[in-house]
Amino acid sequence: MLKSHPFACLTALCAALFITLSVNMPATAAGQYQYPQRPVRLVIPYPPGGAGDIVGRLLGNSLGAAMGQQFVSDNRGGGGQIIATQISANAAPDGYTLFLASATHSINPALRNNLPYDTLKAFAPITLVAESPLVFVVHPSLKAANIRELIALAKTQPGRLNYASSGPGTGGHMSVELLKSLTGIDLVHIPYKGAGPALVDVVAGQVQIICTSPLPAMPHVKAGRLRALGMTSLQRSPAHPDVPPVADTVPGYQSTLWYALLAPASTPQAIVKKVHAETVKALAAPQMREQLLALGATPVGNSPQELQNFMRDEIAMWNKLVKQANIKLNP
Repeated sequence: MLKSHPFACLTALCAALFITLSVNMPATAAGQYQYPQRPVRLVIPYPPGGAGDIVGRLLGNSLGAAMGQQFVSDNRGGGGQIIATQISANAAPDGYTLFLASATHSINPALRNNLPYDTLKAFAPITLVAESPLVFVVHPSLKAANIRELIALAKTQPGRLNYASSGPGTGGHMSVELLKSLTGIDLVHIPYKGAGPALVDVVAGQVQIICTSPLPAMPHVKAGRLRALGMTSLQRSPAHPDVPPVADTVPGYQSTLWYALLAPASTPQAIVKKVHAETVKALAAPQMREQLLALGATPVGNSPQELQNFMRDEIAMWNKLVKQANIKLNP
């Protein structure tokens, strides 16, 4: 009868233990250093075709090429972006669902009670992707050639000038409310179910004013169908240097669209760090920078902590404005 050598038994025991640990090791821990091993879903809180969707797809394409896996855009527009945000917050924290948050992410807590997620705690910040100013444009029939003249006109006609927005709580809506709060003017809000139909009615003269993305608005300005009065950034936009900032007339005024990359909370830090590094690298690439600047967006690429601080400050700013101006969502 053959006897097992003690060393052979020990070797077999160690091998069995290694196999057991490998089988039972969590997938995120075992695979995070080879991440990604399959396609990654990028949730975008906009329907296809708009500026936010284009930013998301540009970023997804760059990350996919760099990381060797497809980044699939999952457009979930509507619901004040709460639908897309909740889907992202509830996704498995394994790095295979990422969320392209926007400025509305920081506005919603000020306007909406009982959100089905915690705006800051439900996500792991990765980086601020880009910032983009909005632009105030008016129908040519309105006798205002700049922001100063618009403010003066509004003060002579309180409650008689209308402005369109893509919906309550959106960046365009809140940017006008911020101007109203700082200058004391009274403009009437006409909300639409999207930036497209809102802009169409301003071009047609049905509504006089809109604050919206330069991407769809500036072609109408160049064609003479609209007049640009001011950008909402503190500095002139590199894409539209001929349009002065609103802050030149209203000191301190600033309201920008922004896009940030987030992951569900508890996503492994190794994955967050890898996505952050690749995103920053993608944003620094000349072609990506040129594409974003053509949209009127300036690439950023800051640290996760800087993004968290930025979003916290944005939430505080909009909370203060909503309370001061007593802004409420339309029923």
